[in-house]
Amino acid sequence: MAEGRLLVCNHCGRSIEAWDDGNPYFINAKGKKEYAYHPDPHRDLCIGNDTPHLCLDCGAKVKVDSRKPISACRKCGSTRIVGTFELDGQPCPYCKAGIFIADPNFFMVS
Repeated sequence: MAEGRLLVCNHCGRSIEAWDDGNPYFINAKGKKEYAYHPDPHRDLCIGNDTPHLCLDCGAKVKVDSRKPISACRKCGSTRIVGTFELDGQPCPYCKAGIFIADPNFFMVS
């Protein structure tokens, strides 16, 4: 089962939906990544996970592959990249004045 949450900047209102299980994938017969989200029966074939991250400096959205992890933003080079599901309490890169807060009234389950 996967859990989703909505993170909202307490200053500018920018929001991001995030899931705790990221984007699990397997490699198909053609050698390409295929995502298998819950409850897809192909989940048993998954060998990696592309986890959505956000750069806290430039606001770029970056997928971090568990099999080829990165430690810096591809756009600006900052090492301040955070998984979107872990944004609660982190500074907003868009307005630079607020922090992301998990909306307690918003909850998703898959």
